[in-house]
Amino acid sequence: MTTYIRAEITKWVSDAFPGFVECQFADRFGREWVVVEKASVLTDTELQSDSRFPQPGLIACEVVARHHDDAGREITDITTEIPWAIKATDGTARFQLYAEQLQTDPNNA
Repeated sequence: MTTYIRAEITKWVSDAFPGFVECQFADRFGREWVVVEKASVLTDTELQSDSRFPQPGLIACEVVARHHDDAGREITDITTEIPWAIKATDGTARFQLYAEQLQTDPNNA
C-alpha cells in the first residue's frame, strides 16, 4: 500500500510539459522541505500557471521504520525515492515525519 505525505503545492514553476509545481512540507523537527515535481504526480486537480495557490498535494513515499519520541508521538521514517524517485531540491529523499502527516488513501485528503 502506498503512503503519502500531506503537502502544500505553493506555486507553478514551469510550463514545460506536463507542468511543474513547487510543493512544501515540514518534517518533525520543523524544517521546511521543497520539492519541484510534475503537477500530475502530486495532485489529480488540473493545475495551470494561473491556478490559485496554495493547493493540497500528496507526495508518494515508502515507510522505512516507525518508532515513538519521548512524548509518545509516533515518528515515521520515510523515503520518497520509492515509488517515484522524488527528492527535495537539495537531493534529500529520507525524512522523519509525525505519523499524522501521512495518509494511505489518496482520496481522503
